[in-house]
Amino acid sequence: MISITARAGQYRKGLVHAAGRLSTEEAVILADLERHGLQVPQLHDVLCGGHVLVDDPGLYEEWRFDKVSHPRISSHHRDIDKTRYPDIGMRGNVVREKLHGRTQQGTWVQLEKTPAAFGRRKLPSFDDVRHLMDYVVYRITRSNVGPWGLSRMTERRPMYLSPMLAVPTRLTPPVARLLTRALHRIEESDDVTAVSADLASHVPPPERADPASELGRALSGRGGRGLFGSSEVWVTQAPSPSAAAVLSESHRPPPADTWRVGEPT
Repeated sequence: MISITARAGQYRKGLVHAAGRLSTEEAVILADLERHGLQVPQLHDVLCGGHVLVDDPGLYEEWRFDKVSHPRISSHHRDIDKTRYPDIGMRGNVVREKLHGRTQQGTWVQLEKTPAAFGRRKLPSFDDVRHLMDYVVYRITRSNVGPWGLSRMTERRPMYLSPMLAVPTRLTPPVARLLTRALHRIEESDDVTAVSADLASHVPPPERADPASELGRALSGRGGRGLFGSSEVWVTQAPSPSAAAVLSESHRPPPADTWRVGEPT
């Protein structure tokens, strides 16, 4: 995913090289985001510091890794009890400084260019000064400063993954009857246009009393959302040597003067 998005987007230098040293913990976070609907084009904003909201509170604990995670202080989501749900940081080759915490309904995550360690009983370090400089850039550009660029996906305008916005509702009886009749007409027209009339009479489709009942059923997985979305995809694998040799062979017929009379051609 990183290799593909690095070809289409503009990033700071070194992204592909850093991806080659991706840690297991970083891979888990990116895989979890992809599992919750992240597409390759959206990965650009994630790597550039976009603020991401995921409707899965369980990720808050799953992203607390024993050896690399550490508590952090941040100003994000102040409505959350930070004593109970402290913000968690993690450093890595690709994420630089990953920061995540809880929301009321899920988990938020954001990548930062410069880690910040200041807090209670700690003296400011050079990284803290650089972090403050990134904050100045944020105030000027209104963009988060991520490890590989700038993103307009801030906490006020976040990226949502798998938002739970759908609310199941029942159709009123008149609307349900009209919808059922319309679906029956569509199915009947499909019966005669999809195949020949003779074949359709021998292989009738299943009769469903209420075809409208299937419209509200949820699809499996991500419901058809493509991983690559509208991103450009390249083929980088070299062609097969055997296939290249076969395609390069010439299959011209022999000259006419070499044919012998009476022999099959």
